[in-house]
Amino acid sequence: MSASDRGAGAGIRVVLADDQDLVRRGFRMILESEPGIEVVGEARNGDEAVTEVERLRPDVVCLDVQMPGTDGLEAARRIARLGGPTAVLVLTTFDRDDYLFEALRSGASGFLLKTTSPEKLIEAVQVVAAGNALLAPDVTKRVIERFASGSVSAPNPALAELTEREAEVLALLGRGMSNAEIAGRLFLGEATVKTHVSKVLLKLNLRDRVHAAVFAHENGLAGR
Repeated sequence: MSASDRGAGAGIRVVLADDQDLVRRGFRMILESEPGIEVVGEARNGDEAVTEVERLRPDVVCLDVQMPGTDGLEAARRIARLGGPTAVLVLTTFDRDDYLFEALRSGASGFLLKTTSPEKLIEAVQVVAAGNALLAPDVTKRVIERFASGSVSAPNPALAELTEREAEVLALLGRGMSNAEIAGRLFLGEATVKTHVSKVLLKLNLRDRVHAAVFAHENGLAGR
């Protein structure tokens, strides 16, 4: 059952993956202090995380990056290939662009430092469980700049499914614009822009607007 399919009173089911027992215990205490969040499983490495996600089908899996054996980034890639509803929230001690970049490429919907406050951790789980991405504006800009400085691959054939207006919206997502900014640029209402964004995500099979921005840069649209 996806986050969008849950009823109003349904809780958020979480799996925690970290090789440090005390860290997992601390995260469990924080998350379960919030009504509506339940930690249903734990893992000490990436292999165990994938197994638990496949077995439990949680709404969110919180993945540490550095774990013995299969790390969090490889686990995120394998979880994405499962094709299930589980959103990936990457947690790390290190604010490194290479981790951030690879986490997004691996299918993560959120990237958070372990030094964040308990309130921010709870908010992050709620945000990604609802099907949204969690990246601060400055982090989004770093992602965009990283893609802008790299090479562009051949355009994805799926782009042919987009209308001209949807392609324009995708290009502006690639430049890090909010719905309000896109509406102002294209002289549209915000509700109309929201509809276009939803159609873009659906047609391109993208999880959220952050991955849409990544897709736009990979396909040479963000410079339009």
